[in-house]
Amino acid sequence: MSAVAVSLDSCRVLALANNKQLKIATEKVSKSEYQRKSARSAYLPALDAEASYVYNQKELALIEEDAKLPTMSFNPTTGGYEYNEVNGAGGTPLIVNGTPVPSEVALLPKSALTYDIHNVFAGAVTLTQPVYMGGKIRALNKIADYAGQIARYEQNMVAEDVIYNVDVAYWLVVSLKSKERLAKSYVSLLDTLNYNVNAMLAQGVATQADALSVKVKLNEANVDLVKVENGLSLARMQLAQLCGLPVDSEMTLDDEIRDVDYEREFAHSVVYDINEVYNRRNDVNALKLAVAVNEQKAVVERASMLPQIAVVGAYSVTNPNSFNGFKNEFGGMFSVGAMVKIPLWHWGGNYNKYKVAKSDAVISRLTLDDAKERISLQVRQATFKMQEAMKVYGVAKSNCDSAESNLRTAQLGYKEGVLAVDAVMAAQTAWLKANADMADALIDVRLCKALLVKLGVII
Repeated sequence: MSAVAVSLDSCRVLALANNKQLKIATEKVSKSEYQRKSARSAYLPALDAEASYVYNQKELALIEEDAKLPTMSFNPTTGGYEYNEVNGAGGTPLIVNGTPVPSEVALLPKSALTYDIHNVFAGAVTLTQPVYMGGKIRALNKIADYAGQIARYEQNMVAEDVIYNVDVAYWLVVSLKSKERLAKSYVSLLDTLNYNVNAMLAQGVATQADALSVKVKLNEANVDLVKVENGLSLARMQLAQLCGLPVDSEMTLDDEIRDVDYEREFAHSVVYDINEVYNRRNDVNALKLAVAVNEQKAVVERASMLPQIAVVGAYSVTNPNSFNGFKNEFGGMFSVGAMVKIPLWHWGGNYNKYKVAKSDAVISRLTLDDAKERISLQVRQATFKMQEAMKVYGVAKSNCDSAESNLRTAQLGYKEGVLAVDAVMAAQTAWLKANADMADALIDVRLCKALLVKLGVII
């Protein structure tokens, strides 16, 4: 395992490059772009081709047997056509079974009206151009545009969460590293005190109780040091996991080895305009677009109650050729027409769907207002927390200076013999607590800033 020196910005870059949720959000942006292009295509004519083949077991016969049809001749006397009939006695038509008997017939053979339809082919190319769909196509295109913007805002929100989580993990490592140094310094102080007490015990100027109390404190300090080291190792693992690195990577952070003047950097109060905060917030912008989406959905539902017009053109072919005596050949024709669909009565179904969409729009607007109220409260709380962290930092710094001076005084008094070993250990404990509070205060300032950045207060 090789140590990797990284800064906070480097950790952010690694996390953004390797985070799975961010990759999912990026893919959703790509998906929304495809949906937008799909919605655009609804403006253009649709061209479709269809083909089919059917095998039939039998041929198609229009008559069951050969047909014999009576014929007619022109009668000059009457000036019209009359059936050719067999005349009986007296010149009257010969009637058989109630029907006159024709003297001549025309033969219509069954084979002439029998067609080979064993193999039937059909095909068509259709062109459909929407003319008026009640505003539905335009609304769907707006919805697709809004959905793409919402996907981008959601991508930004995921990125903000990743950056914030990395910042928290990063400063946790820095904080624990600082506490590790404090714990080692505390152990060193107690070790030195233990050596001095044992030396004085050998000279008879210290008691066995003094030596035992120092020894107990030293053991406790060593246990605390082990806990801090374990916590630091776990914090490094968490940071490495967020950065997409192996959890056993040894990461050396820049802020572990340098001091930052937090007081100079954040001594000023945080000033913000809540409306500007709203404009910078990705979640607020996404909710605004959600309102627009629901309004367009109402337009889509309203379109179901309006007339819809489309122009259709087609070219169709068949085999057998239905345009030329069902010959076994391909025959086709063009056709052009228009379609008009007018909704008349659906028992209020379409209207109620429209009202549902309008209610969704109202709900989304109320959700936006509620989100703004909650964000305003979050911003105020985070601002107060930042101010509190700066005050705590100032107090912790003052306490740290006092504890440092008190420790030097106690050590000097112990050497001069005017203070007991308990006073020195108390001063060392106070020094440890003051420095630990100082480290916590410094990190808390940084975490407060990270939260303000996430909330959109600080750019």
